[in-house]
Amino acid sequence: MSPKLSLRRVKPINFKDVEINQRIRDREVRVIAADGAQLGIMSAADANRLADEKNLDLVKISPTAKPPVCKIMDFGKFKFDTQKREKETRRNQKVSELKEVWLSMTIDKHDLETKAKHARKFLAAGDKVKVSIRMRGRQAAHATLGVKVMEDFYVLCEDLSVQDKKPSTEGRSIIMILVPKKAT
Repeated sequence: MSPKLSLRRVKPINFKDVEINQRIRDREVRVIAADGAQLGIMSAADANRLADEKNLDLVKISPTAKPPVCKIMDFGKFKFDTQKREKETRRNQKVSELKEVWLSMTIDKHDLETKAKHARKFLAAGDKVKVSIRMRGRQAAHATLGVKVMEDFYVLCEDLSVQDKKPSTEGRSIIMILVPKKAT
């Protein structure tokens, strides 16, 4: 079971496409007041007149509904708040990168610990780590030794990570993917 890292992208609103005030040319619209109360179905001209009396804008919020739904609101304030929310969402978004650590089948214990130290640094930063071994020559006949090296590597990083993809042989490579524990 692999955890899915979903980064929901917020699609910014294109305010140029939003119909407001006299741009609304529908014959009938369902109107919602600024406080959220339903005012019913009326002509667009009557709804505009009602919005003008309150010194607010008439904004079409659901153009595909039958009849279209319009809300009486302060469009400038709505636009400012929406842009502020989008900016805050983008600022708080952490994009997870895939870092790669290369090992060899004949790696020594100390070198393995050094590579694990680098991987731990990546995992602590919240990045995924792809661990690879490239088998050369006759090493391909002994792929189980490479899988053993991968398992030893995982034991060194086990407290910070979870195996997203267990060690598997793909052609002349052995690949394992680790994800940070807090991301799962």
